[in-house]
Amino acid sequence: MSESIFHWRKPRGAWHIQQCLPIACAPAGQTLTRWQRLWQGLQQSFRLMVGVHDYQTYLKHMREHHPDIAPMNERAFHRHCLDARFPSQPGKLGKCPC
Repeated sequence: MSESIFHWRKPRGAWHIQQCLPIACAPAGQTLTRWQRLWQGLQQSFRLMVGVHDYQTYLKHMREHHPDIAPMNERAFHRHCLDARFPSQPGKLGKCPC
């Protein structure tokens, strides 16, 4: 094992968590139970692990930063993410799936 693992030290000075953000947020006007929030958080985590981005986060970004551009629908968004990760066109390099 690396020597840096054995000689790790806690950072000095006052430090603490500033803010914890929820992984998954409830749609407007809807309150979720604890299990529903947990399930949505797990779904989002698994999607991010395999490279599929969250559509709701995309919509929020488009509303805040690009209000003049119409966002893609959910199907087109997921197709765009998959094509970016696993290109189907010959000669186009993408990220390695492994």
